[in-house]
Amino acid sequence: QVQLVESGGGVLQPGGSLRLSCTVTENIFSFSVMAWYRQAPGKERGLVASIAGGGNIHYADPVKGRVSIARNSAKNPLYLQLSSLKPADTAEYYCFGHRGMGYWGQGTQVNVSS
Repeated sequence: QVQLVESGGGVLQPGGSLRLSCTVTENIFSFSVMAWYRQAPGKERGLVASIAGGGNIHYADPVKGRVSIARNSAKNPLYLQLSSLKPADTAEYYCFGHRGMGYWGQGTQVNVSS
């Protein structure tokens, strides 16, 4: 059974940076796309970054220039790095993978606060 498990969230200061990891029970290169989404309280879940099977990467406008998504090998986690953190980055961050159907992780909370 496919499982995605996020880690790396927590309370962070404005201006800081974070690195989230998504550990997947399957070869991450077998997914047609892997992505990070986030959902702030009272808002809809939205895309942060995605990487397609062929390697094409897309970043959402609110985080462009300070975000990076990476997958290094089949068994290594999917990573999300986000710098110059703002309070607006506060959200539950979710890992997503599509392989025939969509799979979601349980989420990891990121709270940017001074």
